[in-house]
Order: sequence, then structure tokens, then C-alpha cells
Amino acid sequence: MKPNTYTKLYAHCVFTPKGRHSLLKESIRENVHKYIYGIIKGQNCNPIAINGTDDHIHILVGFCPSISIEDLVRDIKRSSSLFINTNHLLVKKFSWQEGYGAFTVGYRELDNVYKYILNQQTHHLKGSFKEEYLGMLTEQGIDFSPDYLYEFYDEN
Repeated sequence: MKPNTYTKLYAHCVFTPKGRHSLLKESIRENVHKYIYGIIKGQNCNPIAINGTDDHIHILVGFCPSISIEDLVRDIKRSSSLFINTNHLLVKKFSWQEGYGAFTVGYRELDNVYKYILNQQTHHLKGSFKEEYLGMLTEQGIDFSPDYLYEFYDEN
């Protein structure tokens, strides 16, 4: 008998609309999140939490080992942009900003990250996305150059 392969691969992904415009209004957010849920399921991955605010999205996903984070995020961005534009959910053309953040999540951390993502609206009453994102990068020990971050506008 051959041994099987067992994996538990989780990531917390974060990205924003192009230009950091606040386009993900509450009126369309639920439909966009449901569509993204379907994209993730279609890639044989496990969508655990999807939430965000008008200007960014957080996704907690359990990965199938046959797909990379880069490929999944690319597919989510491409397909959801097409969905938003084809269904005329916005007056202007929608696209996601280049780049993304992706942070590994241990099995024992899942509940905390899940709650953090579901609590985005309340969380952002106290702080900006820029503060949140820079904090995530710092907490994860990621060396970054301010020249290669999202387009942050004066949020303070």
C-alpha cells in the first residue's frame, strides 16, 4: 500500500481596486464576494472567509496543493473584474490594482484570522487600510520598499 499525500495549506490574501478607489460599495459587495467564493471552489480550494470594505478585500482560503497562490489570485482578479463589468455593477470600468498580499496561516490561527476578516467594517472604524496593510507586512517580517506598495492616498 502506498502512502497518501496530506496537506493543510491556508493563506490570507489582500488586494485592492485599481487606484484604491472605493468601488466595492455595500450594494455590490455581497454579489462580488459570492462570485469570488465560486471562483475559489472552482479551483478545488476552500473559501473560508471573504470580506472587506469599499477599498479592499480580504480572503482566507484553504489551498489545494495543485494551485499556487499567484494563480488563484490572478484567476480571482480576472474573473471577478469581468463579472463586475459584464453585469454593469458599476458605472465605470472596474479592475483590480496590480499586486497582492498573501500571508500563510497556521491551522491554529484560523479562527483568529477568520474573525479578523469578518470584522473588517468595525476594524476600519479605528484605522486606515494603509495602517492595516503596513502592520500586516511588519508583523509577518516582510522586507518591503514603500515604492512598491499599493497606491496609498492620504487617508489620515
